Amino acid sequence: MRLAVFDVDGTLVDSQGHIMGAMERAFLAMDLPTPPRDSILRIVGLSLPQAFAQLVPGGDSTVIDRLVDGYKSGFAALRSHETSPLYPGAMAALEALAAREPVQMGVATGKSRRGLRHVMASHGLAGYFCTTQVADDHPSKPHPSMLHACLRETGAETGVMIGDTSYDMEMGRAAGFRTLGVSWGYHAASDLVEAGADLVIDSYAALIPALDDLWGRA
Repeated sequence: MRLAVFDVDGTLVDSQGHIMGAMERAFLAMDLPTPPRDSILRIVGLSLPQAFAQLVPGGDSTVIDRLVDGYKSGFAALRSHETSPLYPGAMAALEALAAREPVQMGVATGKSRRGLRHVMASHGLAGYFCTTQVADDHPSKPHPSMLHACLRETGAETGVMIGDTSYDMEMGRAAGFRTLGVSWGYHAASDLVEAGADLVIDSYAALIPALDDLWGRA
């Protein structure tokens, strides 16, 4: 069995606009200055409490909880008007992988279960993934809990973690996975390499050849 596990935000879906908008709403509601764009994109992939703890050093639990709630409300409001798009080539790559044997696909994301369901329904993705792991049920990335659950649910011995952040790469390595970085997301390719990416690709056209290479190394 060959297992490919995808991150969502910044890897499959370009949700940058919604993320920035929800952050602005959350900080505005607390009468706090919104952190710089680069700082916000650096924490994409972490679970929300951990993300806000980095954005507001020294913030107490009440402040963090209120920011989390404000972000969730803001994100839900924004996505009710517009769906974040898939990255170019993502659907074609998933269709090609789904047609191959014995490949299985999974998701490991910092999104909530509700948020992931919305993405899946909006883009017709649910049928492609046999295991979906979300922040509701696991410690934040880069803890390997999500990938351990993917292995248990699929029966695979190992896999490849595909993501756009250093947290994805660190999580994959901690779980004993090969790691495939994508350069179109929220962390620089150099950050992915420094975090342990085995390979970094620049488009979905390169995904399957890269996976074949990494599966061949396992």
